[in-house]
Amino acid sequence: MTRPFVFCHMMTALDGKISGEYMRTPEASVAGRVFYDLAFGDDPYYRHQGWLSGRVTTDDNFTHHREPVLDEDAAPVPEGDFVAVPDSEKYYVSVDPSGRLGWESPDLTYQTTHAHVLEVLTGKASNAYKAFLRRLGISYVIAGDDELNVALLLDKLRMLFGIRTLMLGGGGVLNWSFIQAGLCDELSVVIAPVADGSSDSPALFETAGRTSNDPHHFELQTAELKNGGSVWLRYTLNDRTTKGTST
Repeated sequence: MTRPFVFCHMMTALDGKISGEYMRTPEASVAGRVFYDLAFGDDPYYRHQGWLSGRVTTDDNFTHHREPVLDEDAAPVPEGDFVAVPDSEKYYVSVDPSGRLGWESPDLTYQTTHAHVLEVLTGKASNAYKAFLRRLGISYVIAGDDELNVALLLDKLRMLFGIRTLMLGGGGVLNWSFIQAGLCDELSVVIAPVADGSSDSPALFETAGRTSNDPHHFELQTAELKNGGSVWLRYTLNDRTTKGTST
């Protein structure tokens, strides 16, 4: 089965941070528009059917740390995946292994982009949480028993939802897990000409003590100066073990 082509598309500060005080600056605002236009604008460079982020990124941007409204006495749901919307123009794919995000709607809006929510769970997610998603009409897939199985996830996204090109959008641990698995085909980084020097902010790639810090190697494809002194860099991984199919 052919998996989606996966590109990691991120904005960072000069010191490689993907969030922090620098995000409040005019330089970051201009770079953020460059970042958005490349993957979501009216005439984007990347044309994808979905973008994927981790639980913390989702909570910070969309669910805002709400608790899910669960019915612990819900009837057992059917085994396996739940496809509520098989043909959405765009999906927001949220990796939430244990089922903790407090959604209120099956759809979201990111600036001018509208998407159907697609939750990625593991066997650790409770029946009550899966019943909660079904009640809201939110699609979900089970990708792994105790830990996320990235390869299985990609296969299911292609097979069940027709996602041919997928944007990987953080956080740093999730980004690195795709790199380690050899399942990221291209890296796109928009660098804002600003830094705040924080040692607590997350970086573009992180192990968080759960994954190996063995180096991976990248080959520069293009480097472009963009608005406001931002720079757009595109890389391929020259040590990846699995290649995807672009559209």
